[in-house]
Amino acid sequence: MEIPSYSLADVVALLVESGSDGSASHRYTEDAPMPSVEVLSQIVEDLRSVLFPGYYGPSEITPDTMPYYIGSTLDQLVRTLADQINRGYCFVCDSTEKHTCADCEIRAKKTAQEFITKLPSIRKALLTDVAAAYDGDPAAKTHGETIFCYPSIRALTNHRIAHELYLLGVDIIPRIIGEMAHSNTGIDIHPGATIGKSFFIDHGTGTVIGETTVIGDNVRIYQGVTLGAKSFPKGEDERLIKGLPRHPIVEDDVIVYAGSTILGRVTIGAGAVIGGNIWITRDVPPGSQIVQSRATQQSFENGGGI
Repeated sequence: MEIPSYSLADVVALLVESGSDGSASHRYTEDAPMPSVEVLSQIVEDLRSVLFPGYYGPSEITPDTMPYYIGSTLDQLVRTLADQINRGYCFVCDSTEKHTCADCEIRAKKTAQEFITKLPSIRKALLTDVAAAYDGDPAAKTHGETIFCYPSIRALTNHRIAHELYLLGVDIIPRIIGEMAHSNTGIDIHPGATIGKSFFIDHGTGTVIGETTVIGDNVRIYQGVTLGAKSFPKGEDERLIKGLPRHPIVEDDVIVYAGSTILGRVTIGAGAVIGGNIWITRDVPPGSQIVQSRATQQSFENGGGI
């Protein structure tokens, strides 16, 4: 097939022309600021340093200097976060009435301030995750090792931040924060997922947790586990109906081993153990152990079974 030859001007013209098809190919709203992935990345790292001071941020921080560091970091952070929250509102806003923008700015500032009040509870939950990682992995030598090195803790830090913003009704920003962790760790958690305390994702690569998933306390899952949706119902317009509960409920003290897939609004009962590479689309009673059936053992000699 012959490849057409274009000049730079031709390429520019074609890109501009194809961009006129709508927001799927380009984004432009006059005077509406866009969220910044770079700024949000710095916000998350600042939050990480506040939640785990000394591990992230200045390593020489002491008990005497900690209050000053946390205070000054949050003072700057709340303003930066409010600006990004407002940009998130702008991102989804179809209104041409510019006089309403001031209301969004005020709402963004209040939301950022309310989010800051959630940080102690976020930290409390994360410390249970750190303990779960340390207690659940014999390779972990210290709690600090799990904070520094484990993708589970990095992904859950992003998730617990994103989840609180999601609950506060912040647009687009929680998804961006969740995808940062996905890119860094291979763990894909939708910010809408509800996750209890002491949650551990061992190894983690390829783990997927959907938006309406509900996970109880003391749950452990391994790499490659999917907590997903089985089907997506459509409305009369043939478009997917969004927002329905469609992902699993995983009750307390459940273990799901590597490669297993659990689909639909099913319940995995408390204390159940799901073996590796299992496909589940039905409820599992509490205390059950689900494993693959064993293949019949046979030996062959000269092409014939014995």
